[in-house]
Amino acid sequence: MGLMGYYVIAGIMFLVGMYVSNRLKSKFEEYSRVPLRSGMTGREIAEKMLRDNGIYDVKVISTPGQLTDHYNPANKTVNLSEDVYATDSVAAAAVAAHECGHAVQHARSYSMLQFRSKMVPLVNISSRFSQIIILVGLGMLAGRANPTILLVGIALFAITTIFTIVTLPVEYDASNRALKWLESTGITAGREHEQAADALKWAARTYVVAAVSSIATLLYYLLLFFNSRSRD
Repeated sequence: MGLMGYYVIAGIMFLVGMYVSNRLKSKFEEYSRVPLRSGMTGREIAEKMLRDNGIYDVKVISTPGQLTDHYNPANKTVNLSEDVYATDSVAAAAVAAHECGHAVQHARSYSMLQFRSKMVPLVNISSRFSQIIILVGLGMLAGRANPTILLVGIALFAITTIFTIVTLPVEYDASNRALKWLESTGITAGREHEQAADALKWAARTYVVAAVSSIATLLYYLLLFFNSRSRD
């Protein structure tokens, strides 16, 4: 696979990523217009899920933006976007419960979440330097290819790839915890529960696309490395 092959793969992954992202946005827009029969807002749902799991040291706060929801283990906060925080919709319930799923993982010392958290410092280094080192190794910046430097860049990029793979079970487990709790409490039932599950399914697929794209890119870089070695 030459450079053209890489462009083909990158193009396909870009189109798939755009499709999944657009579907995710449309699903959340659709389910944001479906009110919960319970009338509970995202904040109320998050606070109840935390209490039901015996978690009292995590705060639920509002954060600006759309689909900016996340759990911050550093300061133990469930950050809900403004619409999710104050809205009593199926989408808000799904998102709020999912982010609390991460808080439950943290409280229960879920191994994959712990592993991913330990990787963050390395990923920060990798994201800053891997591409530059790879370009230097390919001779695109220094004028002469250097397989050793290229291999260092690939090793750094591999850290990011591993991170995207580890993220998958973390995200799917958080969604499973969320849906199980929503169903057991009766906050979502019947059609509501199906819609909540559908919304989280499309959210999870964005991580799948990111992982597959990173794996494909890593394989391409490895191919370049082996090709450069065979020419030496």
